[in-house]
Amino acid sequence: MADEPRRPDLRPPARDELETVTVRRSPKYSAFLLAGAALGILTALILTFGFNGSAQVSENTGLEYSSGQVFGFLLLIFIPVGLAVMGGIALILDRTSGRRTRQVRVDHSLTRED
Repeated sequence: MADEPRRPDLRPPARDELETVTVRRSPKYSAFLLAGAALGILTALILTFGFNGSAQVSENTGLEYSSGQVFGFLLLIFIPVGLAVMGGIALILDRTSGRRTRQVRVDHSLTRED
């Protein structure tokens, strides 16, 4: 007879096989960073089309920028600022939630698909 693979023991663990682990919640950084980028885009959009700053620049320097150029410049400034602000908020929330950890007892289970 060929050697058959050993099947794992599927009995429930004994009481002393339970393990204690630490559980804590943490924020989703990707959601905070996406919100920061969106906030930066919205701020750049409001500042570009809410105020007519290009007319004042052209009077003083003789240079004139289109609204698209102004929007691009402001995007280069406000997207990183939004990422930094929302990333900082996520870090602060992660640090404060780290204080509210709890201990739970878990057991190991094996599942096998044939």
